[in-house]
Amino acid sequence: MNPKTRFFRILALSSYLSLLLFCILWHFVLTTEGQYSLLFLFLMWVLPLLLPLRGILQGKPYTHAWANFILMFYLLHGLTGIYALQQEYWYAAIEVLLASLAFIGCSFFARLRGRELGLGLKKLKENNSKE
Repeated sequence: MNPKTRFFRILALSSYLSLLLFCILWHFVLTTEGQYSLLFLFLMWVLPLLLPLRGILQGKPYTHAWANFILMFYLLHGLTGIYALQQEYWYAAIEVLLASLAFIGCSFFARLRGRELGLGLKKLKENNSKE
């Protein structure tokens, strides 16, 4: 693995794990509302981040790529929170920062590592010539 790929792997892994820990901290400890059950909070904020965790820890490019779909949920939640939650503005801003860093890290790692492993999609022109 070249140094550039390794950098984005570390960025993806550290920011993804930080987002997971921050969501647990924010929604289970720091929030003052308490209007939802712990099970609902777990299903809503923790479980989605746990789904691709195994593949991210193993460094699988495909998992990094589809984890971005899950990260968009947290990015949108954070952006909405910045706009709508005055008392939790900074929590939402941290969520946006971590989700953005994880998105960047996952995207670039998936692309670079996929190229290193030869996992890229073949061009339509190449597929047509083989048929």
